Amino acid sequence: MKNWMIAMVVAMALAAPAAVRAHEGHTHKALGTITSVEGVHVGIKTNDGKTMTLMLDTKTAVTRGKEKLDATALKVGERLSVEYMESNKMLMAQAIKLGTTATAKK
Repeated sequence: MKNWMIAMVVAMALAAPAAVRAHEGHTHKALGTITSVEGVHVGIKTNDGKTMTLMLDTKTAVTRGKEKLDATALKVGERLSVEYMESNKMLMAQAIKLGTTATAKK
């Protein structure tokens, strides 16, 4: 009985990585600064110095804090956190969270 349980655990452990590899795409995350906005393409420079171009679509959620925004809020120089998926060698943005700015006291 004990050998059967051990064999089952080993089989499940070996099968899990294959199931993960077979899964189509998964979400990646990046932190950085917007370097360009051209239509549905947004260029960013990540905190580790890499550059990437993200594509936006109607499903891309853009927020600042709890406020929902549209893509016109994306401006060069803005800090952001982005969740994206790689599909067909394109990086499709799913969610973009813009940095919050402190309001100046008068």
